[in-house]
Amino acid sequence: MFKTYCAACHGEDGSGNGPAAPALKKAPANLTELTSKNAGQFPARRVAAFITGDLAEPSAHGSREMPVWGSVFSSVSPGAHVTLLRIANLTDYIRSIQKPGSTGQLWLKIPLD
Repeated sequence: MFKTYCAACHGEDGSGNGPAAPALKKAPANLTELTSKNAGQFPARRVAAFITGDLAEPSAHGSREMPVWGSVFSSVSPGAHVTLLRIANLTDYIRSIQKPGSTGQLWLKIPLD
């Protein structure tokens, strides 16, 4: 799912270097640094809320260039439980690609879960 929905902008490795990244007004987030930028805690709820569109912070993507995947998943899923499973799977995958001790500017301030 990450390759299908996220890699074009965030890159296959999640570092923000996808082929569509240069065309965006604001650089895509380096998703591999979320844990290190949040005192060693992965912000799962905040990541899931951003994916679904429940967390629409203009400072993160300007005009919200990132698609709101919650509505897309709802339209292609047979039920709400499948939509929630897709979001949970993407969130878990992003958790799995975290780099310990990474540095760089974070795309938005994320409080601890």
